Amino acid sequence: MSAPLVRPRNHRMIAGVCAGLAERFGTSRTTMRVIFLLSCLLPGPQFLLYIALWILAPAEGSSRAAAKGW
Repeated sequence: MSAPLVRPRNHRMIAGVCAGLAERFGTSRTTMRVIFLLSCLLPGPQFLLYIALWILAPAEGSSRAAAKGW
């Protein structure tokens, strides 16, 4: 089973969304950030999805993450 999606306290650039996704899917943080930046060149709601994950994904060690057992 893979790790749950949480925004780590370390290795953040802006909000930790790309770092959290990288940990969740087992890729490097740099690769995930490059994929996100390249995807922003395509039409679609990538930036809105980033903001939604920033709001919805709990920060590592937060009370929301602890309540969900993460």
